[in-house]
Amino acid sequence: MPDRAIDTPVYVMKAELFKALGHPVRIRALELLRDGDRPVSTLLTEIGIEASHLSQHLAVLRRAGVVAKSRQGNTVTYTLVDDSLATMLDAARTFLLGSHGRTREALGSDGQAR
Repeated sequence: MPDRAIDTPVYVMKAELFKALGHPVRIRALELLRDGDRPVSTLLTEIGIEASHLSQHLAVLRRAGVVAKSRQGNTVTYTLVDDSLATMLDAARTFLLGSHGRTREALGSDGQAR
């Protein structure tokens, strides 16, 4: 059986990655993890959702290969698998802030399209 990663076009793999990132809870978790590994208890406090819901979102990110988990005793800790994910989050922020600025500029100070 052929290796799926080898046979899958990169644009398809990108679409699958973006699909996995397509929820605000997952993006928030990644933003928190970009600053370093976090135990689930900290992620729960920072994100403020039910443990079962967070677990489902983290599982999606794990399946996508974006985060990894480790366990020490009763503590489960998550980490980003690659620093380039933080760079991608920064690029998205830069794009969105620029887009917001262009929209405001296009609307002008009166809120009407020019």
